[in-house]
Amino acid sequence: MDQLNILAWAGRSQTETGGVDAGMAQQIHATLGSPGHRAPKTGDLLDPLWHWCAFAPSDPTQDLRTDGHPRAGDFLPPLRLPRRMWAGGQLRFHRPARVGDPLERRSVVANVDQKSDTMVLIRVNHEIHGPQGLVLEERQDVVYLPIPEEFTPPVKRAMPNGNALRRSHPMTEALLFRFSAVTFNAHRIHYDTPYAQEVEKYPGLVVHGPLQAMLLMRAACDARNSTPTDFSFRALHPIFAGSDLQIAADDGEDGELRLYTGQDGHQGMVATALFQGVV
Repeated sequence: MDQLNILAWAGRSQTETGGVDAGMAQQIHATLGSPGHRAPKTGDLLDPLWHWCAFAPSDPTQDLRTDGHPRAGDFLPPLRLPRRMWAGGQLRFHRPARVGDPLERRSVVANVDQKSDTMVLIRVNHEIHGPQGLVLEERQDVVYLPIPEEFTPPVKRAMPNGNALRRSHPMTEALLFRFSAVTFNAHRIHYDTPYAQEVEKYPGLVVHGPLQAMLLMRAACDARNSTPTDFSFRALHPIFAGSDLQIAADDGEDGELRLYTGQDGHQGMVATALFQGVV
């Protein structure tokens, strides 16, 4: 792997325009909206993290890789490592966006870190602006790895008791398909079982990291009846379709809320939510 060529991608930038209109908001709500609540309409506040549906990839289908990801080489480096995963991220919310707002996302490759010949971590920083100014700042950590010959799971960490909140969500094939659709994510590990098992060596369909993060965000808002000012998350262990996704939340220090997804008693993702007025 050409180290100098990889490092040359640091500092690259791009700007995209998008938004979530009423039709898309209805589709997102149908996929993972809170039961008993109506879908947001034009002018209503956009739920936090729904901006992940606002900037659909525009790559033609014939230009996608075999796994369904867009080919890199323009904004992100064309690495030879075939497994690409969104490992985690951090967000700071400045002001809400609304359904129907025109949004602009300004993105920069902040860092390219070659950990080894078999692992590269890329950090991308985003700013999203709306009609009233800066909506949020976001950091995304993307990791590139080889595909193993067989599935070897990470070390499992037990789920906490969840003194602040506990709930569960069925992880059905239909949910994963719909979430892939509303995020325009063609990665086949989320909807193509033979590909997930035979090519990428997973035991089943993989639950999207952003789907877990959005469910954790909703749990944080419900637990405090407020929207966090800061939210960070990190994937620990893959979660698969077919079993319920467990969510637990514990009160942390200085008023923070620690949240977890899990399955079969072990953690899948951990997140931290901070709220206004907390120092």
